[in-house]
Amino acid sequence: MFQVRLHGRGGQGVVTAAEMLSLAAFMEGHFAQAFPSFGSERTGAPVVAFARISDHSIRLHEPIEEPDAVLIQDRTLIETVDVFGGLSRSGFVLVNSAAAPEEIGLGELVSKLPKGHVRTVPATDLALKYIGRPLPGAAMLAGFAAMTGLLKLESINAAYGQKYSGKVAQANANVAAGAWSHMLSLKDGD
Repeated sequence: MFQVRLHGRGGQGVVTAAEMLSLAAFMEGHFAQAFPSFGSERTGAPVVAFARISDHSIRLHEPIEEPDAVLIQDRTLIETVDVFGGLSRSGFVLVNSAAAPEEIGLGELVSKLPKGHVRTVPATDLALKYIGRPLPGAAMLAGFAAMTGLLKLESINAAYGQKYSGKVAQANANVAAGAWSHMLSLKDGD
């Protein structure tokens, strides 16, 4: 089982991103689960959502305390929330930022995890460009998929296409394609 914890703020689409991750995994033939955990339910408040992907039935329903991947949609949470708590020694970290991991204070984490397991993607920049709103979910999921190889870009797009239609689905597909390309360019630079 592969467990993902998503951190962000209310209004960023963190819960939707977890749902889309689960739906994309299901579309690829996996068992999948997604659910949120809310504290104060207001725009801007820290939000955590969880997703599990497995080749077998998932019976767990509790929050993920030992994630295999952490997606951070708002990098300011790094200083205020224990976003890396319980992360596996071979875990993946993806942060929404146009700056390199070392530039945002993650140099020590980069040195502890396997090469290429700590990355950044300009998710909000891509969302603003294609959607016109700061909704980084599609970029984060495409970045996660490219980084881990667990899912295909087409599955991410299909999940968004099932929830949304027309211009909204296409805008999210454009965001995802931009993030996918960005992540592949980082792999080439390893």
